[in-house]
Amino acid sequence: MCGTEHATHISKRSSSASTALEAKENGIKKKPSSESVINLDHGDPTMFESYWWRMGDKCTITIPGWQSLSYFSDVGNLCWFLEPELANEIRRLHCFVGNAAVENRHIVVGTGSTQLFQAALYALSPPDAPAPVNVVAAAPYYSSYPAMTDYLRSGLYRWAGDAYAFDKDEPYIELVTSPNNPDGFTREAVVLNRGGGKLVHDLVYYWPQYTPITSPADHDLMLFTVSKSTGHAGTRIGWALVKDKEVAKKMTKFIELNTIGVSKDSQLRAAKILQVVSDSCRHSGSGCESENFFEYGRRIMTERWEQLRDVISHKDLFRLPEYPLEFCKFAGEFTEAHPAFAWLKSKEEIEDCERFLKGYKILTRSGKHFGVDTKHVRVSMLDREDTFHLLLERLSAMQGHEREE
Repeated sequence: MCGTEHATHISKRSSSASTALEAKENGIKKKPSSESVINLDHGDPTMFESYWWRMGDKCTITIPGWQSLSYFSDVGNLCWFLEPELANEIRRLHCFVGNAAVENRHIVVGTGSTQLFQAALYALSPPDAPAPVNVVAAAPYYSSYPAMTDYLRSGLYRWAGDAYAFDKDEPYIELVTSPNNPDGFTREAVVLNRGGGKLVHDLVYYWPQYTPITSPADHDLMLFTVSKSTGHAGTRIGWALVKDKEVAKKMTKFIELNTIGVSKDSQLRAAKILQVVSDSCRHSGSGCESENFFEYGRRIMTERWEQLRDVISHKDLFRLPEYPLEFCKFAGEFTEAHPAFAWLKSKEEIEDCERFLKGYKILTRSGKHFGVDTKHVRVSMLDREDTFHLLLERLSAMQGHEREE
């Protein structure tokens, strides 16, 4: 490349880098226009971007080329591909938040909670049973449970539907999601006093920004994930806290057969992120520049729910669930849940709520995917600020009977 071309190339590259840096410093994102279709069907946690922008390089890690070559992380650990740094930060964070018992638990790391879900079903299913074990969850249940359960057409387990309707005298695995996705309520097992029943507690939303932390969860098998706790969905790291050693072994074996472990690079990044979150909890209120991450999340979620309820209250079109006040040990005060999703129910004249909202360029997920009727939809509360405000504007503009003040 000649000198002039090289200088031009450097100038363009510098200009591009400068623009990117400016965008980073100002947190600039492409704003949705008034004509944009806003997709609130999924729970992409981009709401947390503004917090992590402000953290700057606090979560930056450098991974040298020689690091992470081996398959193995800790050959002495039952989960041999679990990075020790991640295990330490998982235990530390749960201790700070108080949302899960970690003593005498085995930690199994997975590529998000999705892989751990499959690993749990594999580990809890009898290997020599005459028929696949039934997998159930109380409706409304997480919409992906049926598809994930039956995706591999396993001979070990099969989706058996709503736990409320399960009346077979057969072995089963009940999925208990608490707080529940989609409606945000605290859940307990529904199928009780049946022989051969096993439980998987999906607690990925049991964090202070979504719900009061009333006590440490203490179950045999509990699932968590970075995506819901810190917003880093793209890192694809989840973990299970498992009491039974043999169950933890079988889950580890599933992941070994499935992906020969979990990315060390992702684990190291997740460990750093969890460290920063724990540090923000530890040092908040002591003159530290870092805002307590969970207090930030609680504040944003509280504001969003107040704004949404205000808009809904002025239209005679939808209903939202009401949540009880409970004492949150993390926050030290009585508070109500502010779930990651709004479980919206349309009034009588709207039979298909998803279709109705789509007419206003709002994409949601119909209740039919959660085992209930089409008058319900799940609406993500976790998108960027501009998208959320556009949602409020469109809800306000809908034709409906205005309620008298």
